[in-house]
Amino acid sequence: MSDEPKPNRSKLHRGRVLRVEWVTPHMVRVVLGGEGLQEFTAEQYTDHYVKLIFPLGDIQYPEPLDLSVIRQDFPRDQWPKTRTYTVRKWDPNAVELSVDFVYHGESGLAAPWAAKVKPGEEIYFSGPGGGYSPSTEADWHLFIGDESALPAIGASLEALPPGAVAKAFIEVSGPEEEQEIKTPADAEIVWLHRGERRIGDALQEAVSAMVFPTGTVHAFVHGEAHFVKALRYHLRTERGLASDQLSISGYWRSGVDEDGWQSSKSEWNRDVADPTLA
Repeated sequence: MSDEPKPNRSKLHRGRVLRVEWVTPHMVRVVLGGEGLQEFTAEQYTDHYVKLIFPLGDIQYPEPLDLSVIRQDFPRDQWPKTRTYTVRKWDPNAVELSVDFVYHGESGLAAPWAAKVKPGEEIYFSGPGGGYSPSTEADWHLFIGDESALPAIGASLEALPPGAVAKAFIEVSGPEEEQEIKTPADAEIVWLHRGERRIGDALQEAVSAMVFPTGTVHAFVHGEAHFVKALRYHLRTERGLASDQLSISGYWRSGVDEDGWQSSKSEWNRDVADPTLA
């Protein structure tokens, strides 16, 4: 267990947009910086995440923004919206935080903001949370995810030491959404193109068909809730992995926004904790 102090996840930071970069046609990266990030750090885990704060446009909030005051003094339907995103990269020397967003048009909240935001604009966020880093005791590493897990998978592959063995299955909509990921590890990165298929079907097929290398694996399985649950069953029941060999979570659920997903996630977590449930 690490003796490092845990970050204050509830503390708000105020980031200023430094630049916006289109990594692929549907992945936009927002790089935040400024004096409001002086107390931020995200160096402990490779799946660190932040919660972006989106005030409702017609509500006058206290300035600087204080969620504890808002939750005490404002009715719940006037609270700002929050959206959770993985840290793609944190550069403590430059004091720059990179966050990637999957953009599919004007639906949603955070991705349309990321597609339109301009340098100089600001946003509040809390965090970081997180809990996963590739185990140094594993013989090899397995990464499985869709676009939502791509930032954490990329960060994890980049953090592996030279000589580490890894296999990554990453599902995206098509070849134009593939990204360059540089890693010092001995890593095989397999890009799966979804096309018109259901999210996660290609991942389930590829993982089910693969021949596992010998030795102890440490697996990271994150993304849309349906395929994550199915792959947990496969890895725990059919492959015999122990729970401590898995970092697994549903980042989102098809058909609902984050508010709806978070309200049902505790039930999903109870179901997915039972390896006999497919």
